[in-house]
Amino acid sequence: MRVLLDEHLPHRLRQLFAAPIEVVTVGYRGWNGIKNGELLQKASVEFDAFITMDKGFLYQQNLEKIQIGIVLLHAESNRYTNLAPLIPQVNVVLKTLKKGEVVSVSIEQTVTRQNQDKYNI
Repeated sequence: MRVLLDEHLPHRLRQLFAAPIEVVTVGYRGWNGIKNGELLQKASVEFDAFITMDKGFLYQQNLEKIQIGIVLLHAESNRYTNLAPLIPQVNVVLKTLKKGEVVSVSIEQTVTRQNQDKYNI
């Protein structure tokens, strides 16, 4: 599985993902500053999942057309110390994540799965 890590997330989170998950950052890919819609379109060609903290993705994008799974992280901040504890849950979620599905992961160890139809976008 190939995963794209949003540009505002710490690069060193990549080290915490379980094999065979391959994690690439937006910055490494050279896509910094690309708007959300264009970013998701580009990502859907090369990646199976996109990981972000940006809740705007839920309401700004038509995920049905994008065809990529999204993992939405909920944490106090985007600091490594706040996000690292979420990655074991993310590893589990990625095993069954489907295209067009949004899965929210939080420190309370709750995982919420949503289909894009739920957002009416």
